[in-house]
Amino acid sequence: MKVFQMFFLVILIIPFAEIYLLLEVGSIIGAFPTIFLVVFTAGLGAWLLKQQGFSTFHRFQQNVALGVMPAYEMIEGPIILLGGILLLTPGFITDILGLVCLISPLRKKLAQYVIENQLIQTSGIFKQEKTVDKNVLEGEFKKED
Repeated sequence: MKVFQMFFLVILIIPFAEIYLLLEVGSIIGAFPTIFLVVFTAGLGAWLLKQQGFSTFHRFQQNVALGVMPAYEMIEGPIILLGGILLLTPGFITDILGLVCLISPLRKKLAQYVIENQLIQTSGIFKQEKTVDKNVLEGEFKKED
């Protein structure tokens, strides 16, 4: 299945799963506790987004000041943003996914996976392959006086 088709399928299925789960939880614990949980996770998401966002931005600035490439921070930034969006979206499934994105050790593992398995293997920048063109001569030169 193509990426666009998978994305469309997820976008279509998630709201139905969220509604079903909200109705099931609401029938077990009641309507008001369910609403409270949804509002509480939205507030928790906003707080975690602020805290983790500032922390990651501070580390980003420190690495830039030291002259170190802030690769993890550049990957963690969009993950934090996605986590905040997911936690602000009503529903328990998106809340769990949002917490995974905003809890620091889990986010670091996710960023490490993205860097090692997605960027390094698929990006031509990080590959060490060298193509040889038989029509190009390589060498060094020295200017003599």
